[in-house]
Amino acid sequence: MTNSVHPHGRHRAPLPPAQVPAAGVPTPRAPHPPPQAAPTAPPTPAGRSTAQSGPKPAKQRDAFFDNAKYLAIVLVAMAHAWEPLTDHSRTAEALYMTVYTFHMPAFIVISGYFSRSFDMRPDRLKRLVTGVAVPYVVFEIAYTFFKRWADDDPGQPISLLDPWYLTWFLVALFVWRLTVPLWKIVRWPVPLALAIATLAVISPDIGDDLDLQRVLQFLPFFVLGLFMKPEYFQLVRRREVRLLSIPVFASALLLAYWAAPRMTSAWFYRRDSAQELGAPWWAGVVMTLALFGCSVVLTACFFAWVPRRKMWFTVLGAGTLYGYLLHGFLAKGSRFWGWFDTYDWLHQPLGEIFVSVVAASVVTALCTPPVQRMFRFAMEPKMEWAFKRDAAQLARERAKST
Repeated sequence: MTNSVHPHGRHRAPLPPAQVPAAGVPTPRAPHPPPQAAPTAPPTPAGRSTAQSGPKPAKQRDAFFDNAKYLAIVLVAMAHAWEPLTDHSRTAEALYMTVYTFHMPAFIVISGYFSRSFDMRPDRLKRLVTGVAVPYVVFEIAYTFFKRWADDDPGQPISLLDPWYLTWFLVALFVWRLTVPLWKIVRWPVPLALAIATLAVISPDIGDDLDLQRVLQFLPFFVLGLFMKPEYFQLVRRREVRLLSIPVFASALLLAYWAAPRMTSAWFYRRDSAQELGAPWWAGVVMTLALFGCSVVLTACFFAWVPRRKMWFTVLGAGTLYGYLLHGFLAKGSRFWGWFDTYDWLHQPLGEIFVSVVAASVVTALCTPPVQRMFRFAMEPKMEWAFKRDAAQLARERAKST
């Protein structure tokens, strides 16, 4: 398998505008919060400047988005655990296909939403390098050595141009963010991105370099998130939408149960062209448009049930990149070591439930603050030595020294 890959107090206040999100998803913290209108400052006493009125209060994270990212990463891990079960269980295949329809699109929509303010400013480019490019290089190398050892494959090459397993998302996020300024100046950005995705799925010559098929086929979800507004997320939280999402999800499960023996789940990976999947080119056009529509609907249903208040797992939303990348070692190791072939009881209903609970528990543990501190050197390196200091940084350093 290659990979996939919901605020505070108990009152139901309207969803506030995003301020400092956790990473564009699933990065550990948001590179740049979107610009917001500054609130009117309260009057200060006579003779006292605004700068003397005390430190600014710490900006608050939005619990809704942290909750969404945590719940989505749990679904990613569970879907990876279900993959070996799909050959023997039509129910597992139906669950697998349904979750794959929206879990990565949900991540990518949030990633686009928190990339709205991205530009080519030096500090933002630095953050893109340290928070996306460096983790890609580190984990591409780590996954390669892991496969050499766990799969007894010493010939597995290290290739930064051919992402292996979960690292494709980091390549895609890097490319998508660099294109943000372009999407802001074109007309009809979402239809244009969808047209690009459609052209990609009928172009078998794109090849595997940088996993461009996935970069292009998932692009519409990033562009959709890029033009989302806070009120759109509030809209899906309406009671009628939540109630409507129940029969929608049920219908999706029934449709997936019917489709499981009739189609390949490889369509949901968006890794290959239609021709590479043994289908005519026009089928790629139909599947791209159909899957985009289904993904948007199910993603909206998913957001409808994400809690807005602070939950016990809200703090874990800041560590979804950690859970995403680290759980890949166990997910792949379980295949390399033949656990699903050795223990036949895992293919029984109770075994499938056990696998789901283990996957959710493991990825939850990997998102916790202690794990974040342990692996921050690889996920969020400061790397001050690698960059020139700009004028603002030099001014801050001089102010501290005086």
